[in-house]
Amino acid sequence: MARTRHAVVIGGGIGGLTAAAALHGAGLRVTVLERGPSLQPLGAGISLSPNALRALDVIGLGDEIRSLAAWQGDGGLRTPGGRWLSRSDAAKAAERFGGPLVLLHRSTLAGLLADRLPRDAVRTSADAAVADPGGPGRPARVRTPGGEIEADLVVAADGIRSAARAVLFPGHPGPVYSGFTTWRVVIPLPGVEFASHETWGRGRIWGTHPLKDGRVYAYAAAVTPAGGHAPDDEKSELLRLFGDWHDPIPAVLAAIRPEDILRHDVHHLAEPLPAHHLGRVALVGDAAHAMPPNLGQGGNQAIEDAVVLAHHHDDLAAYTAARLPRTSAITRQAVRVARLNLTTGRAQVAVRDAAMRLLSLAGPALFLRSFDSIADWRPPQPPYASQRTQAG
Repeated sequence: MARTRHAVVIGGGIGGLTAAAALHGAGLRVTVLERGPSLQPLGAGISLSPNALRALDVIGLGDEIRSLAAWQGDGGLRTPGGRWLSRSDAAKAAERFGGPLVLLHRSTLAGLLADRLPRDAVRTSADAAVADPGGPGRPARVRTPGGEIEADLVVAADGIRSAARAVLFPGHPGPVYSGFTTWRVVIPLPGVEFASHETWGRGRIWGTHPLKDGRVYAYAAAVTPAGGHAPDDEKSELLRLFGDWHDPIPAVLAAIRPEDILRHDVHHLAEPLPAHHLGRVALVGDAAHAMPPNLGQGGNQAIEDAVVLAHHHDDLAAYTAARLPRTSAITRQAVRVARLNLTTGRAQVAVRDAAMRLLSLAGPALFLRSFDSIADWRPPQPPYASQRTQAG
């Protein structure tokens, strides 16, 4: 009887849990090592676009996530004074891209992914490091406080400051500061009606979006030196930056408690890695291709990584070939969009806003076209690895 291959996943975030679920479906025994005390992910909301939902179809989770779509009507892009630069329609976007855009809390997605794993698959409070990436005829080894674990495959999903990436590619310069910081919050906001929107100012962004459970996901960004903190608290900082912007932003700010707010400087990998694997170790998500959030693709690309890796779990060179060009291109595009979104010059802002209005007037198809090559992605075609395993 053939031995069941063992995959060790370092990191229990969205990318790591998706990889674990996909590899479990592919017939591998999986162990997830999460250094935190629980699987409650850092962060607030996550936006899942049709490409990620198709990836989740591979593990049988796509339709359940689609049912959580809350954005049903109009939305769009606004100025701080409230003027619409462009309007968008959820139904037209879903028709163009073959599915809806779904906003949900990260903890909801993490819970659904964890439910697809065996109960003993996840170990929390488990610091882990790559001791040996392994190679042909030699297993990889992962160091933990309880001793070393041998693995046929190691999935490094340990985030933007990935220790595994530093072991595999010690000469890589690592992440660079993207030039701005973000604030995120999920709160109840009863009795406030609003259209889903993102608002662009001078070097500042605000977004307000409804969730299916009745709460609101709000986020903000501002160009600022790295490492900054509010002199009082982050709610006061947001009031200073966005307190005079259009409704419903003042109502959202009034409902926020300082302790509700997550603030993080944004970093990205400006220089692509030479590969997304070495030996028996594969990198996924931010460990492989951290990008600014302005395209909403960080988590989506991690989910894509996970199902492609499960498809190619016995050929990591094929995994790199499938993922490196795509994620490198999307990272570059996210950097360009961030510079456009957060431009600070008055003249540049005026040109940007006029261009967005003209693009919107040209029609929704033209406005959405730049997202085509991202949202139309489809996972590797069946038979999936799980079906190949069962057939064998």
